[in-house]
Amino acid sequence: MLRRWVEREKPDLIGEIGLDFFIPDFNQLEQEWFFSEQLKIARDFGLAVSLHVRRSQDHILKHLRRVKVRGGFAHAFNGSAQQAAEFVKLGFCLGFGGTATFPQAQRVRALLHDVPLANVVVETDAPDIPPSFLGTMGSVVRNSPVFLPQIGVLLASVRGITAESFASATTDNVRRIIGTQ
Repeated sequence: MLRRWVEREKPDLIGEIGLDFFIPDFNQLEQEWFFSEQLKIARDFGLAVSLHVRRSQDHILKHLRRVKVRGGFAHAFNGSAQQAAEFVKLGFCLGFGGTATFPQAQRVRALLHDVPLANVVVETDAPDIPPSFLGTMGSVVRNSPVFLPQIGVLLASVRGITAESFASATTDNVRRIIGTQ
C-alpha cells in the first residue's frame, strides 16, 4: 500500500518511520519488520527518511547499514556521540529542538555543539517537546511550529553562531536532504 502511494504521490521523503522501544508491550520484532520494509521502499524510490528513534539507536543503525537509503533526519536525536557519528556517516542530519533549549540538557547540548553544522536541523516536535521558554506553561501550552524561530535562536547560541547563519545552514541542510536545493 505504501509503495503504491509513493508511486502515485511522489513524496520528497518517507517518514516518520522508525522504532520505539520506550512504550511497553510494543512488539519489537513486528516494529523491526515494518521499519525494514519501509526502508526498502525509500531505497527503491531514492527517497530520504525521517526517523523516529526512541531508545532504539543501535537497532535503527543496524537496519540502516543493511538497507542503504539516501539519508534523512534522525528526529529529536538524543543518542550518544558515537551513535551521532554513525548517523552522520550514513548521511543523516540530526534533529534538535525543545530539549536542547534547556541549560540542564548538557549531553544533548554537547551533541548539538559538536555535530558538524552540515548535519544539524531544527525541529519543534510539536506538540510534545516544549522549549525552555514555555517554562512551567509547557505542560499547558503545547509546542508549535510557531516557536521554531525562537528555538533556532537558542540553538544557535549553543553553537556560538548567529541565529541568521544557523537558520541559513539548517535550512540548506533540509533542502539538501529532501532534494530541493
